[in-house]
Amino acid sequence: MLYNRFMEKINEERRFSIVARFKSITHAWRGLGILIRTTHNFWVQIFFALITISLGFVLCISSIEWIFIIFAMGLVFITETLNTAFEIDIDLTSPTFHPYARDTKDVAAGAVLLSAIVAVIVGMIIFLPKIISLL
Repeated sequence: MLYNRFMEKINEERRFSIVARFKSITHAWRGLGILIRTTHNFWVQIFFALITISLGFVLCISSIEWIFIIFAMGLVFITETLNTAFEIDIDLTSPTFHPYARDTKDVAAGAVLLSAIVAVIVGMIIFLPKIISLL
């Protein structure tokens, strides 16, 4: 009996609501605004993404190459977003220095670094042959 009431409550909470979906999208946009306002590295990544996009148009890369470029840029943006979320949470939950808090932040920053390295490698594979053929 208790289980049935519990399941009914869960089902009520899971009902589709346009208002709830709109609120969740609003929260997501707010989060991106926080990211853009507070994360200086994100601006650097946007700068390099704009250079990459411009280079893609100038060098007329193929549709498949665009897909790889977009995925590489998206990977960097996503890891930076998660890194920022982790940093905000750790600053809240561990306001004083703790070695595990530092390690967590460093590992998250390492994920951003790895994604940036992957993006650079993808860019080099796509752009270097085209640049060399122009020279």
